[in-house]
Amino acid sequence: MTIVRWDPFRDFGFTTANAWIPAVDIYQSSDHELVLTAELPDMSREDIDITVENGTLTLKGEKKLAGDVKEEQFHHIERRYGAFSRSFSLPQTVDVAKVAAEYKNGVLTIRLPLRDEARPRQVKVDAAA
Repeated sequence: MTIVRWDPFRDFGFTTANAWIPAVDIYQSSDHELVLTAELPDMSREDIDITVENGTLTLKGEKKLAGDVKEEQFHHIERRYGAFSRSFSLPQTVDVAKVAAEYKNGVLTIRLPLRDEARPRQVKVDAAA
């Protein structure tokens, strides 16, 4: 018998039984960049794919079951596994040539620097004679 996690919203079409979507935060760290952080526990760098194309950032990957435990050995499973894909529209002010990513302690951090012309600049006021 396979044990399946109960999902009270499954019958309403909000999720599927095996769907896994990582949690993501997006914030502006300064006037110079946007930062996207995603929780990707128990994944390796090789299982994560990041692409930027036509103003869209796409994050794909697959969270796999531990190789030393077979699915039929589980008595209870609450954590989600499987492939995922998330896409985010980027503002035109992001410099896509300078996008950088770092994966540390199960958290993926993607830095999206803003173009120089998008950064606020201070204008000096000249005194009239």
